[in-house]
Amino acid sequence: MSFIITLINTAVSLFTLLIIVNSIVSFFLSPFHPIRSALFKILEPMLAPIRKVIPSANGLDFSPLILIILLQVISAILIGILRNIG
Repeated sequence: MSFIITLINTAVSLFTLLIIVNSIVSFFLSPFHPIRSALFKILEPMLAPIRKVIPSANGLDFSPLILIILLQVISAILIGILRNIG
């Protein structure tokens, strides 16, 4: 069980890092830059449904923050279930 818990923690940490990097580079790089394009392909399928529910407010996009919170909550629930099983 500990391997699966470590895997979940690593995946959530990696996605959180990618979300933060994407948010930062969006201020400096062109949308057509290869790094931005790669991050877009990875993160947009998760961010798009959030953007449909919660539109940007005065140009501020809160979907990355909401995605990070959702990832943390889901991982905490999964880890809690796995610890109870094992």
